[in-house]
Amino acid sequence: MKKLLLLSLVLLSAVSLRAAGKSARQVLVEQVETCEAILQEFQNRPEHAIPSAVLQKARGLIIVNQFKAGFILGMKGGYGVVMVKKADNRWSLPVLINAGEASLGLQIGASATETIFVLMDDATPRLLFKDRFNIGVDAKAVAGPKSAEAVANNREILTTPVLVYSKARGLYAGATVKAGYAARNDPANFTLYGTKYALPELLYSDWVQPIPEVKPLMDFVKRIAP
Repeated sequence: MKKLLLLSLVLLSAVSLRAAGKSARQVLVEQVETCEAILQEFQNRPEHAIPSAVLQKARGLIIVNQFKAGFILGMKGGYGVVMVKKADNRWSLPVLINAGEASLGLQIGASATETIFVLMDDATPRLLFKDRFNIGVDAKAVAGPKSAEAVANNREILTTPVLVYSKARGLYAGATVKAGYAARNDPANFTLYGTKYALPELLYSDWVQPIPEVKPLMDFVKRIAP
């Protein structure tokens, strides 16, 4: 037991040392790039892809990467980005958030949980205006359909505030999900965008222009969710 605990601590230290050689902004840019890679991977794999009928009705997306901080410690932390569709149907900047405490069943791979939350109304993204939004508690969340046929046969599912797409096994469309929390991370966005505007302004105003590092994610979202 002591050896396993020591190993967990060593692994945590190694992660910290790797990050120490990068600037804070470089780390945040990599988080955005990772979220883009997660979304692209989902859409490139038929068993995980979000149907176009869902994406066309989406009013927001939360892309989350979570990980265990150590086998023995059992802690889960993570990060993600949120994007919303504004009143004029343009997609917002990707805004960094914190995420944690996901429990979505047996995962493919024991060390990470990659999840996409499709927000289906305009009210749900605004829950992030407060410090913390509990997915499945503050807004109902269900596992999203994974085929056009499933959407056609159960169109009322599109009225659920949050549709959850994960690599968890055993989830079936419409199953109620409690998927942890998303929390605003204003300090990270101050650093990434070089601004003092916080999450609400970054999502819903045009006061901050896209930086080059976030444009690939924005372009991909525009392409799959016009």
